[in-house]
Amino acid sequence: MNTRPSRHMAMAAAVAAALVSLSACGDSGGDAAPTPAGPVIVAGVRIDKDQALHGLLPEKIKKAGRVRVATDVPYAPFEMFEKEGSSRLTGLDYDLGQALGAKLGVSFAFAPQKFDGIIPAIQAGKFEVAMSAITDNKERQKVVDFVDYSRSGSGVLVMDGNPAKITTLDDLCGRKVAVQAATNQLDLLKDHQAACEKAGRERLDIQTFPKDSDAQLALRAGKVVAQVLTKPAAGWVAKTADSGNTFDLVEDPAAPGGYGASPNGIAVDKKLPELTDAIQKALQALIDEGTLALVYDQYGVASIAVEKATKNAAVD
Repeated sequence: MNTRPSRHMAMAAAVAAALVSLSACGDSGGDAAPTPAGPVIVAGVRIDKDQALHGLLPEKIKKAGRVRVATDVPYAPFEMFEKEGSSRLTGLDYDLGQALGAKLGVSFAFAPQKFDGIIPAIQAGKFEVAMSAITDNKERQKVVDFVDYSRSGSGVLVMDGNPAKITTLDDLCGRKVAVQAATNQLDLLKDHQAACEKAGRERLDIQTFPKDSDAQLALRAGKVVAQVLTKPAAGWVAKTADSGNTFDLVEDPAAPGGYGASPNGIAVDKKLPELTDAIQKALQALIDEGTLALVYDQYGVASIAVEKATKNAAVD
């Protein structure tokens, strides 16, 4: 299940283009001024430089004192602007990047880059890394390496208190469910029709909407019992809408990362295997210390965090 269902086709095309030519690269983003390297506070935790991890970095990164990071903004809760009209970034990916940078003793300098241009820009040397809720898959692994930091798929959003008592997808059988048109989540619901019928229950009554926000209005109005969208987005909406007092996120223990969950990774230039190794070990340190879970929890998506930092985990 893609984390960015509306953008992954464009990314796939960009990967194919990058394998043939680098001429399509844009010229934005790689020259953003880095934030100062040093201890930082992320999710209430002070993170200091680990000299052993710093020593794993490629010499060019040590000399530059920074890692140039491409990101496509906005895509809540992974990357956002602090407020409308501001160029200051926030979000899960940004916070994690600052934590990784502090652990490695260099800054992670984020700069905006259109999603379908991210991999070509890495291939052209404009960035060393991308952190932008990118789904790890075999096609992309041909041109970048991934350090996988989450697994996410589709989630179920309900009204506060879960009045319809929805606990799994099966509980949606015979009920009206909102979903954005032309998404993986719509495909998921259509596929689940067969499961409803096999269980001798009524088919899902799927209500499609042009945007997630329209689907949420239908849920607020009581026209549907639930909305299915990406789990990270559902968790963020549940945490932030009306200060967290309007919606709840359904947590199915059988699908902690969401339905159809797939790995999301930090994309790293294949020409820098030492950087991939350093980031993987730094991420594992953040996991072991409990910091990664705190970062995810503050964005309402603790359940998509990984317990082990892996490399190129996708198998298809």
